[in-house]
Amino acid sequence: MTVAPLSQAEVEIVENAVLGGRVRLRQPVRGYRAGMDAALLAAAVTAEPGQRVIEAGCGAGAVLMQIAARRPGVFLTGLERDPAMAALARENAALNRVEATVVEGDVAAGFRALHLPPFDQAVSNPPFFDDPGALRAPAPGKRGAWMADDGLKAWTDFLLGAVREGGRITVIHRADRLADLLALLGEKAGSFAVRGIHPYADEPAKRVLVQAIRTGKAPLRLLPPLVLHDRSGTKHTAEAEAVLRGETALPF
Repeated sequence: MTVAPLSQAEVEIVENAVLGGRVRLRQPVRGYRAGMDAALLAAAVTAEPGQRVIEAGCGAGAVLMQIAARRPGVFLTGLERDPAMAALARENAALNRVEATVVEGDVAAGFRALHLPPFDQAVSNPPFFDDPGALRAPAPGKRGAWMADDGLKAWTDFLLGAVREGGRITVIHRADRLADLLALLGEKAGSFAVRGIHPYADEPAKRVLVQAIRTGKAPLRLLPPLVLHDRSGTKHTAEAEAVLRGETALPF
């Protein structure tokens, strides 16, 4: 796979190693850069070899590359509306020798606009805000990652349309949007499983991982939380560090 790299004139790039060094990731120096949320989302994907997985809003491909490292034999597709980030995702796929298809397009146009058959799984880290008045205006390079111009419903509608019956949807989002996620995904999906991501054991969750099954009917399951930090001064808890290094997953 040969991909023409982005020029320095277009965007300044830095390369980092993630997932314990198993993945090399090139990202913009300025603007949005994928971090822990991407790692946690990839760790929650349960795809088996031969299954097809699509990511809505793949950015530079951080989640796709980590899924590929964790789940060999999975067929990956990413959707990204920013041409520069889509090009960078393709470059990262080449860098990591990952066979992934990156399609340029907008989630708001819906899944049907891609003219692709339904996938086995769909994943996303949607923009965390859909009300410009809810936060100080983000830097231009971060706006697309932070602001859902068409609202969270556009993202859930895309994910619901992207999977076959019985297909899985996995999302990481703000904990205070959990009720919205359940309501929106619940229009066509069920069998929810929710895992809270807590900064400390004695603090409320700031993030949630939510998995739903299209047409699923099973009762909601509240899974054990992941605690990221303790008060000992270490960067992460042992459990969180194992997840971030790719030594363990966050199964549903």
